[in-house]
Amino acid sequence: MRKIRIAIVGVGNCASSLIQGIEYYKGKQSGDAVGLMHWEVGGYRPTDIDVVAAFDIDRRKVGRDLSEAIFAPPNCTTTFCDAVLRKNVPVKMGKVLDGFSDHMRGYKEACRFVIADETEATKEEIVRDLEDSRAEILVNYLPVGSEEAVKFYADCALEAGIGFVNNMPVFIASNPAWAERFGAKGIPIIGDDIKAQIGATIVHRVLADLFRKRGVRLERTYQLNTGGNTDFLNMLNRNRLESKSESKTEAVQSVLAKRLDEDDIHIGPSDYVCWQKDNKVCFLRMEGKLFGDVPMHLEMRLSVEDSPNSAGVAIDAIRCCKLALDRGIGGVLYSPSAYFMKHPPLQVPDDEAYQRTEEFIRGARES
Repeated sequence: MRKIRIAIVGVGNCASSLIQGIEYYKGKQSGDAVGLMHWEVGGYRPTDIDVVAAFDIDRRKVGRDLSEAIFAPPNCTTTFCDAVLRKNVPVKMGKVLDGFSDHMRGYKEACRFVIADETEATKEEIVRDLEDSRAEILVNYLPVGSEEAVKFYADCALEAGIGFVNNMPVFIASNPAWAERFGAKGIPIIGDDIKAQIGATIVHRVLADLFRKRGVRLERTYQLNTGGNTDFLNMLNRNRLESKSESKTEAVQSVLAKRLDEDDIHIGPSDYVCWQKDNKVCFLRMEGKLFGDVPMHLEMRLSVEDSPNSAGVAIDAIRCCKLALDRGIGGVLYSPSAYFMKHPPLQVPDDEAYQRTEEFIRGARES
């Protein structure tokens, strides 16, 4: 099989985990490859993914080889593969726009973004870099709240004629106008806002679906999350949270038998705890009524390393996007988006989304 040539925008913790993972699974066989939903997707294995271009705005990353930049501050995720070979892919200066929140300046540099002194790239320069690198897919890992920046890079992907995997909660695939633009050019897109393998959203969805199937009426619920990476620091600026909150809330509301009043559901980040680093802790509570209107409640605490949790899904989303390119499929990939993303254009229960994605991989959907 040919390599899957990807470009990455945002060389943060999630990109670090993805690139470490590509290296980690080299030499492994399907039987001992722990942590993957699929060893092969349409014949493509994890190690068939090749990062050929990368963009960031942090001075500790810009200009460095990608193999070094993924371990540079403020990245703080677990290092599970420190033997990442030199990529000969320098991280290039991107476009800042709203990718940096000013409130971060009040925190020490080791924990936050530090804008590089380099001249920001223009759209023409980024498109040229994508074309020169022969990238086939642009993978978006920009910070939450980067509305203008995500749209800028989505536009670059369209201009360069390459697929787009939108892992962040800025609505591109689920925005009809953007979806139409990708469809008109025959370019595949998967989005928006990636679900983790076993994260707060997927667990909350599964439990909410269980309540529905077992005849328990859910009356109120919350999901509170804390973490110490730049994502949580960035989200201390509540003005950047509108799309994130909508994405996470809708992911749960969509599987309920009856939607909850907004006063009875709260889902979103709660606070930044520096020493947690990339460890995310979710506190979940669900209250409902059983047989005979008898009250019940469920409380759960989930602790997980955030970025490898994301990479375990991104590695499949990338391969599904490549399958679409191979098959000449353009526009929104509805089945993979429903399974891999919190805010897809089409919300379906996760077991159904799983079946649809398996059918897509086999070539039975979205042709």
